[in-house]
Amino acid sequence: MLSAAEVVGLAVSGAAAGAINAVAGGGTLLTFPTLLFFGTAPITANATSTLALMLGTAGSVYGYRGHLEAVRPWLRRFLPVSIAGGLLGSALLTCTSNKTFALLVPFLILFATLLFLAQGLFRSVAQRHVASHTPPHRGEVLGATLFQFFVAVYGGYFGAGIGILMLAALGFIGLSNIHQMNTLKTVLGSLINLVATLWFISAGLIHWSKAGVMTVGALAGYYLGSHYAQRIPQQRVRQIVSAIGFLLSIVTFYKEFLR
Repeated sequence: MLSAAEVVGLAVSGAAAGAINAVAGGGTLLTFPTLLFFGTAPITANATSTLALMLGTAGSVYGYRGHLEAVRPWLRRFLPVSIAGGLLGSALLTCTSNKTFALLVPFLILFATLLFLAQGLFRSVAQRHVASHTPPHRGEVLGATLFQFFVAVYGGYFGAGIGILMLAALGFIGLSNIHQMNTLKTVLGSLINLVATLWFISAGLIHWSKAGVMTVGALAGYYLGSHYAQRIPQQRVRQIVSAIGFLLSIVTFYKEFLR
């Protein structure tokens, strides 16, 4: 039975994460630590957070339905490796002990925060590459496919920041239409999260009562974010999320290695 404080805390963090994901991404940096704070084992917290945010992420695919036909050839190339990588990452998580995963958490949060902070740099470098680049040759496409596989493995294992990695890779292979790039990122990211969620459910890693509360909050957050939070400058949202990520990284490093 969840306490009133847990219900409020999980719902608020889910709503904040949903709103942030609707505007700039990075919601996992809120939901995962909140679950840890309320005593959830690290691996269960990761699985529960993935489930809670998965529905909102999958729902956002609908908003990009008009661009699906244009990216169909890329989807055919990237879908199989995304499924395989997501399954492998999820399986690796179930083979990791809570003690080992707890030691990895500070590094995972720091990595995700650095990715989140550097997304503007990734985007500008990719855009410069597009401006001076001919259509991608076979080696670049194969390299991007392999990169997508490793992104999917990371996504199945932890997942924060995979959208940033995918956008950077898509830019480097010559895609320049941001709507098409976001369509690919959203579809592939949703698929990776769905595969991971199904694996976590089958492995019995979900804390269902906490997931239920957080999912309701996340859905409300996605709605509010898509309708109202866009009035807040994305740069300000990124600054807030980055600050939270660095703070959480410091706290978890202290807890695991210095205390």
